[in-house]
Parts: sequence; structure tokens; C-alpha cells
Amino acid sequence: MARNSNRPLSPHLQIWRWGPAMAVSILHRASGSILSFGGSVMLVAWLAAIAAGPDTYAKFIDCMTADEGNALHIGGLNIIPFIVLFGISWAFFQHLGSGLRHLVLDTGAGYELKTNRFWSIAVMLGGIAATIALWALILAR
Repeated sequence: MARNSNRPLSPHLQIWRWGPAMAVSILHRASGSILSFGGSVMLVAWLAAIAAGPDTYAKFIDCMTADEGNALHIGGLNIIPFIVLFGISWAFFQHLGSGLRHLVLDTGAGYELKTNRFWSIAVMLGGIAATIALWALILAR
């Protein structure tokens, strides 16, 4: 069977125009990966520190927290654990919002272009806003 070499075999990134729905789809996969990998590493490290005894747990807490004299701290956390926990919390809210959006799409609603675009942008902004609100509450206390 002869193939026309002028036609692509499948749609390409050159054909499709990037939009919010594509970005939300990619962020959904990325945030799921962040949650599964980063969350698992943090949970296992915490559980291992608890299982190893009080001295190891105290070292773990010292590693995660910072004294007030340390320049590299934000709200009582060292900067690296803060960035990791901030990223995991963003991934949680992003994945939650995207999952709820997919739940609505599974009912057959929200496929109109303007509606889909609106909710895609709302999910991305909502994940950012929820993360900032969470950390504002955490750091305010």
C-alpha cells in the first residue's frame, strides 16, 4: 500500500496550538508524579526517623527546622525543606483541582471551548492561590 509522504502519520505539536487545556493536562501528570515521588520520599524519611528512635527523630526535626539565627530559613523551616513542602502542597492542590475538572468532564459537561478554557485557567490559578493561602496560614502562626 502506497503512502503519501506529504502527510504526517499523526498530528504533531506543529499542528496543534498550545492552550490552557493542554497545560492543565500536562500539569496533572506532573503534579501526580511530584505527589507520588516527593510525597513518598518525605513520608518514608519521616517514618524511618520515627522508627529509628528519639535521637534520629530529633536529628530529622533539626534538619527540617531552622533556628532563628539561620539566614536560610522561612517561618521556622530550612529553605530546602520549605521548597520541597511548598512544591508538594502545590502539586496536591493542582492535582485535586485538575481531578475535579476531569470528573466534571467525564459527565459530558464543560467541553465547550470557552467553558473548557475558563476552567482550565481557573484550575491553574486555583492551585497557586490555594498553595499560597495554605502557606500564609502556616507561616502566620
